Amino acid sequence: MELVIQDVSKHYKGDVWGLRDFSLSLQTGVLGLLGPNGAGKTTLMNILATVTRPTSGMVRWAGVDIAENPNEVRRVIGYLPQDFGVYPNLTALEFLRYMAAIKGIGWRIARRRIDELLELVDLTHVRRRSLGTFSGGMKQRVGIAQALLNDPRLLIVDEPTVGLDPEGRVQFRNLLSDLSGERIVILSTHIVSDVEAAATEIALISKGRLLRHATPEELLRLVEGKTWECVIPSDDLMAFRKRYLVSTTIRRGDGVHARVVADAPPDGGARRLAPSLEDAYLYCISDANGSPINAERAE
Repeated sequence: MELVIQDVSKHYKGDVWGLRDFSLSLQTGVLGLLGPNGAGKTTLMNILATVTRPTSGMVRWAGVDIAENPNEVRRVIGYLPQDFGVYPNLTALEFLRYMAAIKGIGWRIARRRIDELLELVDLTHVRRRSLGTFSGGMKQRVGIAQALLNDPRLLIVDEPTVGLDPEGRVQFRNLLSDLSGERIVILSTHIVSDVEAAATEIALISKGRLLRHATPEELLRLVEGKTWECVIPSDDLMAFRKRYLVSTTIRRGDGVHARVVADAPPDGGARRLAPSLEDAYLYCISDANGSPINAERAE
């Protein structure tokens, strides 16, 4: 089971490129597709889901070109788009039965599968409640249930935790991790903590291009020895941000504690910190965009 994305580009009107020469090869596990808004993540998801065709390049599932033979991947794919809509007057049970019919799943198989999935996403107790009364997190769980109806080998979820409260995000990330056994799961997001919790591999994307494809451990090694804490006066923060890549700030009685990613300590009082995945993400994205990583580069 392999998904190969080979030199894929997508061109839109107005000389806008959603993707440029994007290549990636995936096998079983969870891939975190991480990048800022507008990086091209949704464009890639739509191509993989056969919603749109690439301008150039090829995507192959098990050796088959999915643009030429879309049904080969449609039979094995589960897709939760970013703007997942539900019918508010239907119950969760009715909605899943409707989606199963659309996917051509037989009644007997669908009935058993729906029961299993409602249990999996912890919605059995509200199966007969109308979806219009569900919270955002509950609707997302219905969304993942419909994506899993056909027991997909390829599961794609696009920005699944946007709008969820912290508890809902944790539950959703745990669910994705549990689902990764014998399938390829692609989690597209701009939220680093979602990827950190669930992904076995990470692909960093910016401006439609693949920056890096690596394990979380490999990305962390990129910023080993490059993460610092500095204490600066509040009045100096704006100028400090122009010179250094600041990931977070906390205001305390002695000044602003700034977490900085830099090749060298920003000042004599800087304290070295253990790097985080967010530090690595910002380091790669900023370097690709030409933003300051250290004082020498900024000057």
